[in-house]
Amino acid sequence: MNELTEAGKLQCANCATPLEGEYCHHCGQSVHSVLKPVHHMLEDGMDMFLHVDGRIFHTVPPLFTRPGFLTMEYFAGRRQRYVAPFRLMFVLCLLAFFAFHLMVDWGVERAETNTQKAQLTVKGDAFADDDSPREVRDDLRDRLRGLAVARHTMPAGMAGVLDSNERTLRRLADERLAALGAAPLPADFGPTAPAAATSTAAATAPAATPADEDLPSVSVSWFPEFLNRRLTVVLRNVQSNLHDAFDREAPPEKRHEVRTRMIAGIFGLLPQAMVVMIPIFALLLKLFYLFRRRLYMEHLIVALHSHAFLFLALLLFGLLGLLAVWLEPHAAWAGAVVGRVAQAVLLWMPVYLLLMQKRVYRQGWAMTLFKYWCVGWCYFWLLLGVLATAAVLGMGH
Repeated sequence: MNELTEAGKLQCANCATPLEGEYCHHCGQSVHSVLKPVHHMLEDGMDMFLHVDGRIFHTVPPLFTRPGFLTMEYFAGRRQRYVAPFRLMFVLCLLAFFAFHLMVDWGVERAETNTQKAQLTVKGDAFADDDSPREVRDDLRDRLRGLAVARHTMPAGMAGVLDSNERTLRRLADERLAALGAAPLPADFGPTAPAAATSTAAATAPAATPADEDLPSVSVSWFPEFLNRRLTVVLRNVQSNLHDAFDREAPPEKRHEVRTRMIAGIFGLLPQAMVVMIPIFALLLKLFYLFRRRLYMEHLIVALHSHAFLFLALLLFGLLGLLAVWLEPHAAWAGAVVGRVAQAVLLWMPVYLLLMQKRVYRQGWAMTLFKYWCVGWCYFWLLLGVLATAAVLGMGH
């Protein structure tokens, strides 16, 4: 008879402790090798950064439809099948602001395109509302300036249409001036020509440059000197960016570049601003539920799940809004339906937070409504201040 021999046990490659599972109970190292094919490395990377595995399907549906469910599950110790609160909030925050960044860029480009198309339309009563020769000249100067901007941004094939529009505008302006009993415009009248009332001295004077004392500066006595200097630079950059972004005489490429830089700077700081607001919101919950004898960490988990839901709802609202705009010219009824769904998502947000607060803290409706209003009022003003600060710092790049 052959003798039975005991199979040798695997040992941890790090500390040589006998293994009883896939992880060492002594040092925690996994039994699996890090030398894997590329597709395994991609799966591990997705799991590390996005946590895209089966838990996401157990987490997102109840996060959106069942107020307070994930928080109560977390308090009860049933956490393994759900995505961790901070990772869930952080990923949804990045996705929501990324989507809104795309929406803002698309909206700005659409507005610029509509402005350019408006330059191609000249109505016969373009100067009918001008009651004086000066108003006619100012109105024509603005319209010619818009055509000059369109020449830089529209295809070269549209030059003939723009030239025809310019001739039509000059003819209509001369007709209106003749009706008002004024002389026709000179042939060299253009968008940068000085007004007739402008004196020769003012027209030939060099452009004044703002002195340093006219620029915004920060000098707070109890601030460190480096902070005052930094805030001064930010405010001056904000002033310069706003001027360049809306200067109608600036080249369109420069205006577009400045607007893009400002939008990117703002959206680059918004996720950080929201991360700052989460512990503040948890502190508000701690103060208003002081006698419930809950740990600050419990309030922090409530804050994380609340913000995760808000980011998910904002993401859905933005995507549905884009879909409604895209469907409107093709199927108006479908766009209207999607728009109604987006509005329902927006209305669900405050209702969800109220039901979540009632379920987690288990107080009567009167007390819950009172604390819900107080917490929301305080949080609104704090959030407004933080977002305004992030917007100023973003525009100051």
